Amino acid sequence: MAPCMALWDEKEIFPVETMRKAAQLGFGGIYTQPDVGGAGLSRLDTSIIFEALSTGCVSTTAYMSIHNMCVWMIDTFGNEEQRHKYCPLLCSMEKFASYCLTEPGSGSDAASLLTSAKRDGNYYVLNGSKAFISGGGDTDIYVVMCRTGGSGARGISCLVVEKGTPGLSFGKKEKKVGWNSQPTRAVIFEDCAVPVTNRLGEEGHGFNIAMKGLNGGRINIASCSLGAAHASVLLACDHLCVRKQFGEPLSSNQYLQFKLADMATSLVTARLIVRHAAQALQDGTGNAATLCAMAKLFATDKCFKVCNQSLQMHGGYGYLKDYAVQQFVRDIRVHQILEGTNEVMRMIVARSLLQE
Repeated sequence: MAPCMALWDEKEIFPVETMRKAAQLGFGGIYTQPDVGGAGLSRLDTSIIFEALSTGCVSTTAYMSIHNMCVWMIDTFGNEEQRHKYCPLLCSMEKFASYCLTEPGSGSDAASLLTSAKRDGNYYVLNGSKAFISGGGDTDIYVVMCRTGGSGARGISCLVVEKGTPGLSFGKKEKKVGWNSQPTRAVIFEDCAVPVTNRLGEEGHGFNIAMKGLNGGRINIASCSLGAAHASVLLACDHLCVRKQFGEPLSSNQYLQFKLADMATSLVTARLIVRHAAQALQDGTGNAATLCAMAKLFATDKCFKVCNQSLQMHGGYGYLKDYAVQQFVRDIRVHQILEGTNEVMRMIVARSLLQE
């Protein structure tokens, strides 16, 4: 992915064939069960894989992490028919998935979502729209949170909607600061009839399904930040050794040495909390959700600072698109916003502490 990273960003290419090659290595369903085509690996394995892949292209890896989350949700909460219908095609990345929770009027306050799904015989009729959907319009399967009951979290259910369903359409392709190798569009439902058999779990369980998916999603996106920071530290080291100022390489400047040491320390510290949270999620420990929030908060904040400091060390060169460091900065900035903003992560951690 690394040799193509800049091209995919500039031309806004969704690298389908490259991702399908990754799927041949098991990366289309990393923590999905093997009986439906998944690799059956742990959350810890997944974190390591996404960090490594992100050193090549953050944007593409981040989409793959969302795809993996969707496959896991179908594998975990779907019945046997649903699992065997959707997961093999998704694990091979013959088909791609998108996660549809955020709406124009409900981001962090996900429980207030308005997209409605009214039961009509053997179908739900969907009306509403989803915003900022990664892969929207280019993907095949949409895991949609919608309101089948009253207000609040208990009125939300989860439906699998297939591309081509009458009443399903998409907004314009968004122009973004980063994450340009994956398309982002609004997903729109206008009297979109979806079979009741496409519901994951029971009615009213959708919010719980969404949140459990996001616990893993937070680990995944934090891992993508680790990869960007890791690559940026290496880029900084190379630049400091090559670039000369005042007759000496920048690497001889003690201030920059100390900055580099701080960057590496932040990276390793962030990596440890992410790996710890991944293991807790795998083990099902009681505080796993809080640890996932802590890891996402800490790693995405610290890794952005590492990438930004690396850009600063590059001086004017860091601001040129010929140098990869600026793309790492652009691509991971959004990690502090999506999968729950870092402000919401702080709310989750504080609420957990105050309830103890």
